[in-house]
Amino acid sequence: MSFSNYGELCTEVYDLTKKIGQSFGGDIEFYKERLKDIEGNILEAMVGSGRVLIPLLEAGINIEGVDYSKNMLASCQATLDERGLVTNLYQGDLTKLSLPKKFDAIIIPASSILLIDNREDSIKSITSLYNQLNPGGKLILDISLPDNDFLPNENGSTSVFTLPNGDTITMEKKLTEVDFLNQFKVYLLKYEKWRNGSLIQTELQRFALRWYGVEEFRLLLKEIGFSKINITADYLSGKQPDNKTGTFVFEATK
Repeated sequence: MSFSNYGELCTEVYDLTKKIGQSFGGDIEFYKERLKDIEGNILEAMVGSGRVLIPLLEAGINIEGVDYSKNMLASCQATLDERGLVTNLYQGDLTKLSLPKKFDAIIIPASSILLIDNREDSIKSITSLYNQLNPGGKLILDISLPDNDFLPNENGSTSVFTLPNGDTITMEKKLTEVDFLNQFKVYLLKYEKWRNGSLIQTELQRFALRWYGVEEFRLLLKEIGFSKINITADYLSGKQPDNKTGTFVFEATK
């Protein structure tokens, strides 16, 4: 049993529900368009198992990846090997990231920055990424606003996932903590893997989500040192955010 951010069972479910190349709201197409003319090094932070990175590589974009989860990176590397793709994958903690090169662009798709629920760790992580950029380099990331699930629920919900080999993973999800002052909420996820009616593996995951106001996040980027901070809506270049916006994309220049 583990209590990690992204363990083995979590990664298996992630791979089933967020397949390589599966675009959510046009995010892959957006990042592909924004990066296609950058000739220097590009990094995807919080790369996961490669849903975004791999199609960008296949489009000829020079992109590498970093993630804290060894399980996620192993899954990403396996897919790279299957498709004959080569790039660098780094295992590292964003709060103290120190990679051997600088980048002309760093991306964080899928609102993944919100998975860092501690504000100070968020600031440290974005500062580390700022330091990994070349002068004039860009950080491009997106955030979404929280849903209306704010009441802790002991009953929770259960989802069932069938793996290609016939095994089954059940995932029980409970909202256990909501902190309005510090702007985050925490779910407890319990994964159980079943084979031929027998339980063979269990895993617990603390799944936290932070939220930011749009102006709050812009000011945070500015305080870290970024300039020319552009905000667009829903992966549509030039579309200005409004009260109906689901995803806010920030493009900030060092």
